[in-house]
Amino acid sequence: TELLRIQEEWREKLQMIYLDPHFFTGKTFSYKQKVGEEGWKGNPQYVLTHQAYSDKWKDRETFLTMLRQVLILSRHLLKPEGSIFLHLDYRFSAHARLLMDEIFGEDNFLNEIVWVYKSGGRAMQHFSRKHDTILFYRKSKQHYFNPDAVGKPRGLSKRNNMKRQIDDDGRVYWSIRSGNKEYRYYEDSKVLPSDVWDDISHLQQKHPERTGYDTQKPEALLERMILSTSRNGDWIGDFFAGSGTTLAAAQNNARKWF
Repeated sequence: TELLRIQEEWREKLQMIYLDPHFFTGKTFSYKQKVGEEGWKGNPQYVLTHQAYSDKWKDRETFLTMLRQVLILSRHLLKPEGSIFLHLDYRFSAHARLLMDEIFGEDNFLNEIVWVYKSGGRAMQHFSRKHDTILFYRKSKQHYFNPDAVGKPRGLSKRNNMKRQIDDDGRVYWSIRSGNKEYRYYEDSKVLPSDVWDDISHLQQKHPERTGYDTQKPEALLERMILSTSRNGDWIGDFFAGSGTTLAAAQNNARKWF
């Protein structure tokens, strides 16, 4: 079968896999296709609406079975130094964590990343749900990880009670003393992301990246995962391609995609 062919042909060839599966919402999602020049100018009369996918499931076990099969295949296709990111929300992140522990091993869990976003609407019977969960696992202890690839310059702003100084080489830094020890933070050094990502916004309806796909993710989100866990020329996999953001981010950063 085609699945067996893929398993053999692509065995341990992918460096990184990103999975953004259904969220078990019970809803149907759409894709808006712009037609011709008028459609791209924003004329709603030249926009066709298609069903992108149905997220309606018979029961929880059916959904879990699907997810299990995809995760088993993903582990089979990952290189020993490879990593996987599974993107879900509050509905299934706890179930997925147990499933990934079973398939990839508890020792290969790296992070539960919280992607915080600001969007309209508020709940009246509970706190508003404004984050997704991205589970980050490695294939083995050989995994490749380069956080410097996604670090950002510390910048010029003052932090807490630190003092701005210049060292003998002319480099600017902020310093603070604690316990008779000086801690220095250079302005040209990089600040690395933690496991709370609140600096990447979700896509507004009129964002230029928008393709018309309901559940599209921002390219910056995928770039952070791709750049930190792969090198130029590596293969990136996404088995729920959706709007194609993973493939675009891989292509734009000299990676190959599957």
